Parts: sequence; C-alpha cells; structure tokens
Amino acid sequence: MPPSPFPGAQAARESVSARLKEIRCDAGLTMQALADLCGWHKTKTSRIEAVKTTPSDADLQAWCAACGAEDQAADLIAASRSADSMYVEWQRRERTGLRRLQQASIPLYAKTTLFRAYCSRVVPGLLQTEDCARALLSLIATFRKLPDDVGEAAAARADRSHIIRDGRHRFAMLVEEDVLFQRVGDDSVMAGQLGHLLTVMSYPAVSLGIIPRSAPRVLWGPETFTMFDDERVHVELLAAKVTVTTPSEVELYRRAFHQLGKMAVHGTAARALISRARDALG
Repeated sequence: MPPSPFPGAQAARESVSARLKEIRCDAGLTMQALADLCGWHKTKTSRIEAVKTTPSDADLQAWCAACGAEDQAADLIAASRSADSMYVEWQRRERTGLRRLQQASIPLYAKTTLFRAYCSRVVPGLLQTEDCARALLSLIATFRKLPDDVGEAAAARADRSHIIRDGRHRFAMLVEEDVLFQRVGDDSVMAGQLGHLLTVMSYPAVSLGIIPRSAPRVLWGPETFTMFDDERVHVELLAAKVTVTTPSEVELYRRAFHQLGKMAVHGTAARALISRARDALG
C-alpha cells in the first residue's frame, strides 16, 4: 500500500498500525509467534506494522484474538475503516454516475447545522443554479469519462440545495472574485448564476463573502473545502475527495476559513463585485 498523498489519512493508518504493534508487544508475542497464531506468514505481520499493508476486518479480529485483546477489535476496525475512507479517489466515488454521488451526501447535509465553504474556482455547489450545475457536471463527466447522467445529477444537486431556504441550517460561503468570471456554460447560464448569487445573499441563513482580486493576502488561496459544523471537512482535489475528521486538522481548516474571511467583502460591496461580473457578460 503506497503512502497516502494526504498527511491526515497516512497519520490515521500509522496510528492503527502502532496500536496493533503495542497490542502484540503487550501480549509478549514476537512477529513470528503472532503470525503462527493467525495462520499467516511473518512478513504479513511486518508489513501491517510498517503500514505497507492495510489489514482487513478479519485480520484485525484475528490479531486481537491472538493477543487476548478481543475487546479492542471493534475500535480498531472502526479506526481502520475511517483511515481508509479519508482519501477516496473520485473515480471510485463516481463510477456509478454523478446523480448517486449527489444523493449520497443528503444525510450529511441534513444533519449539519453550520456549513462553511471556500471556493477558488467554481461557485459552491449549494449556491449553483441547475443550469450551471449541468454545465459544470458535464465538464466533469467528460473529463473523467463517467456515465452520462448529467441531467439527473444537476437536478439532484439543485434539489439538495433546498436546504439553504428551510431555516434549519446556516451557511457561510467564501469565494474568490475570479470565480465570478469563470465561464462555466454560456453567457445566459453565467448571467443566471450571478443573478442567483444576488438572490441568495438576501436569505437570512446565507452569508456570502467575495475575496476581491485586489485584497492584500493574509493567506494564500488553498484548495476548495467545505466544513460540516466543527466535525468534518471535505477537501476537493483533482484526483480525489479527502475527508478530514482529525480534530487538529479540522481546527486548521477552521482557522484558514477565519483568515480567508478577513479578506472578503460582504453586503453592498460583494453585490457590486457580482453585478460587475454580470455586466461584463455584455
């Protein structure tokens, strides 16, 4: 198993391996003795402890049983599954189409009280019109060679966005000014999207900040990310979506969002930037 390109996922995997080694040592077992009890080769024990092989649920149960630590198996299985899900390739998530991907997030969205999102390239999904979502998802499907369910996926994304009006959630969104000029779709699609941003700014639950191009930077523009309360962060990379749940790393994104917010303008100033971008469409 290659090291994860995301430090948090790799750290989580290392933590599981370290706990397994500690359990083995506490039981007074050598790598060979544990391998004999589990019915596998010694090199498998070594590779698991060196974070070169991801143990299966059955491996973890066998390991704990061999060490007389059956009571720790459930926690280790949960920790291992969490580490494995922190870095999930887009291809793996999208192989059944984009519509199901939109629908899969509904339970998480429903239970989240405060959403915080920073976007440097496209309008946040929750603020996209259906036409803009269709244009964007079409680009994604073409690039990633996915099943063509773009129309259904765009409708599902638009339906999911109703939560910004139901009064049970709050939304703090930050976008770079460049986002307003990214041509996702034709002029009519963009005009509709920019007009929609002006509309949602009037919703009591929505705070939309625009970071002007001219704003002195107090933080570089990081990757797009969405925070779900203070419990979870989704980070969007070209090849994968990273899920962050480690408290120290969630706090890092909370701090980043706070710093990015210092550069943003809201209210009348933000409306002026959006209107200027819409006027530039001609």
